[in-house]
Amino acid sequence: MTFAITQTCCSDATCVAVCPVNCIHPTPEERTFGSTEMLYIDPKTCIDCGACADACPVDAIFPVDGLAPDQKEYAAINAAYFEDAEQPAPAEGSPNFHTWGEPRFERSLPADFAPLRVAVVGTGPAGMYAAEDLLLHTAAEVTLIDRLPVAGGLVRYGVAPDHPATRKVGETFARFHAHPRVRMYLGLEAGRDVSAEEIAAHHDAVVYAVGASADRRLGLPGEERPGIVSATAFVAWYNAHPEVAPDAMDLSASRVVVVGNGNVALDVARILVCDPETLAGTDIADHALAALRAGSVREVVVVGRRGPEDAAYTRSEALALGHLPGVELVVDDHDPRIGPAIDAAGPQDKAGVLRGVARERVDWSRPPGGERRIVLRFHSSVLDVAGDDEGVRAVGVTGGEGGTEIPAGLLLRAVGYRGLPVAGLPFDEDTATVPHRGGRVDGMPGTYVVGWIKRGPSGGIGANRTCAAETIGTLLADAVAGALPSPTGSAKAFQRLARRRNRDLVDARGLAGIERAERTRGDREGRPRVKLATVGELVSAAKGPWRLTR
Repeated sequence: MTFAITQTCCSDATCVAVCPVNCIHPTPEERTFGSTEMLYIDPKTCIDCGACADACPVDAIFPVDGLAPDQKEYAAINAAYFEDAEQPAPAEGSPNFHTWGEPRFERSLPADFAPLRVAVVGTGPAGMYAAEDLLLHTAAEVTLIDRLPVAGGLVRYGVAPDHPATRKVGETFARFHAHPRVRMYLGLEAGRDVSAEEIAAHHDAVVYAVGASADRRLGLPGEERPGIVSATAFVAWYNAHPEVAPDAMDLSASRVVVVGNGNVALDVARILVCDPETLAGTDIADHALAALRAGSVREVVVVGRRGPEDAAYTRSEALALGHLPGVELVVDDHDPRIGPAIDAAGPQDKAGVLRGVARERVDWSRPPGGERRIVLRFHSSVLDVAGDDEGVRAVGVTGGEGGTEIPAGLLLRAVGYRGLPVAGLPFDEDTATVPHRGGRVDGMPGTYVVGWIKRGPSGGIGANRTCAAETIGTLLADAVAGALPSPTGSAKAFQRLARRRNRDLVDARGLAGIERAERTRGDREGRPRVKLATVGELVSAAKGPWRLTR
């Protein structure tokens, strides 16, 4: 028997570090690490020890003979990777035995080096990997700052509720929230409540992990009209983000067009058409569950410029679409290039995932029927959107002579995230990132970036681990070189400053109160948690015992 890595793989390489026989690839030392969709287990080398499954932070690894029916494909996917993959030379003196180390840069702080005081702005995966690196490998004191009154970032507000295993990585990060060398200031916005200069004045170094919270635009006339919504906002809405109103989404249309074919596009398509009762046992926002139950959406059209061989989504996410109960998956066969690309695809090719999917030349003049379905339309771009101040009526797309009009009442743009400027830091408008060298912000000694604000919106959760390792490696090298400016304020002074600026700050104890409140509500309804959806609810739960008033 062997193990297989499945859909929720986060590629953070924890499994690689514990494997005693070097059967998981690509490793952090291999050229393809970070560019493959997921990690893979070689069935010929695996010794069935289970160390990788025990170490996996997102429960993505299972024995092959125990795979669920909708995950059986992953046995073949893992094996197929090794048919053509270039493998590294075996360890000297042992053809099948080698242990890879943790994916991090060398640490060179002298033993008698005074502990650093480092602020990390942002508590999503990038910020928490940076904090973890500092806490595990140095004696640093870490200040965690987040503009929201709850920690988690995209782990809490970006992962789809029907992917609970992916959210388990948050439990890994949560163990550092109450670490004795951590001080937490949630609800404190850098650049608004405290300036970049003020944070820097109280710390040896500051690491910004603020992500990419905006979205890219389509550049269409009238893009601000009702009925055109960013997938970023839609994802935040169904995840109970306190900055998106519960009534922000109108799901009265029977057909929705999603522009873009990355994983976020597939996430929103899947949530829109899956049976709401399958979501009732997740932590989806109460208001989103109610809207989906009352909504009329029966068909989602996913429009992508690329062909099926070059789609931006991962194969694992596309595979999952084919296993949605009660949902038909269809490829719109409007372009003569689509069929041949799917038929000629090999086992490792993205288009091969769609080989068994129905194809039809969709007649858009017919309204959606009673069945729920997702239509993948490749080689197509949006030309215009018909509608007025009341909303959207139709979406014009390329394909066919003069284009094609798809009647729809809602358009979701899912064409990528975009970073926003951070007050007090330089910003590159073209890349929507902070200019840096190895994570060190240009022209600002002691200031660093990590995650999407550093490298742009690419890579999943695990990509932030090696990204953080580079940044923290640069920071520590600067510390050894004496290049960090000396703080003029103490940790106590920063605490007083923060509390003057915001009386409703949430610390580690308050965060634990929020956790208890949400899980208590969830227990009553047979759900993992029921999220508190407003800033007021979150702050109230943090300040004292939560009273169930529902």
